[in-house]
Amino acid sequence: MSLLKRGLKGAPVKRLQKKLGVTDDGDFGPGTEKALKEWQAANGLAADGIAGPDTFAAIGLPELILLRKGSRGEQVKKMQLGLGIDADGIFGSGTETKVKQFQASFGLAEDGMAGPETLAKLNTFAAIITDTVIQQAAVQPDEEHFEAEPLPQIKGVDVVQTAEAAAEEPPKSAWGRVKGWFG
Repeated sequence: MSLLKRGLKGAPVKRLQKKLGVTDDGDFGPGTEKALKEWQAANGLAADGIAGPDTFAAIGLPELILLRKGSRGEQVKKMQLGLGIDADGIFGSGTETKVKQFQASFGLAEDGMAGPETLAKLNTFAAIITDTVIQQAAVQPDEEHFEAEPLPQIKGVDVVQTAEAAAEEPPKSAWGRVKGWFG
């Protein structure tokens, strides 16, 4: 699952900071964490200071929704409903297999991760994932200065680097511009 929390740096952090109205330097520090906790509390979300898919959907950053093995929550349930599988809100191996099959049926990269391009094909996301959102998921010109890193494996809210993740080509999405995963 793709989460933003204290200590991370990159394009997704900068986008979140803009929405929160704090200095948008792309560095998730204590000020960003405090603002996020306040926003989450005011909007009926768990005020944990960690931004994930449910926070991204609620705050208006659907381009940052990236569901993958380990993800949990309402956006996962919504995806599972769209895939026609048991909607328990937990993205496990069965969900990953179904996502890959779904991606194959649409000629998408079969990576098992559901970002905007995959989610746009599901009727349960039609209201929030548009062609514009798909375009916004790409690295924007003002985000080019952030270095790219491959997405790590996630276990709970902990990041676990694998040799496979380290060897992958960095994605072209904004998520490829996140630093601090392994620090």
